[in-house]
Amino acid sequence: MSEKIDQAQVKKVAMLSRLDLTDSEVAEFTTQLSAILEYVEKMNTLDTENVQPLAHCLPITNCFRDDVVKESLGTEKVLANAPQRDEEFFKVPKILDDNSGA
Repeated sequence: MSEKIDQAQVKKVAMLSRLDLTDSEVAEFTTQLSAILEYVEKMNTLDTENVQPLAHCLPITNCFRDDVVKESLGTEKVLANAPQRDEEFFKVPKILDDNSGA
């Protein structure tokens, strides 16, 4: 079986995914991913000329309710159970610092 993906590509994807793979795992995944890509390539030989594309294999339709305008709860009711608040807003802990780049 000719390899469709090489070990350098597997190492790059592992690095981007922050996975620390051993050399034996890289070799194993290279073989497995090549086999997957080879199998997927077989689909290019299928005649799909008269096959209609579909989004789902079953005839499913969405059941949406009517969009009806209703009265909202109001600020006081919404914030009644808030652990902390700042006037009319929820107060939440800071999760980003100045060095986060966000």
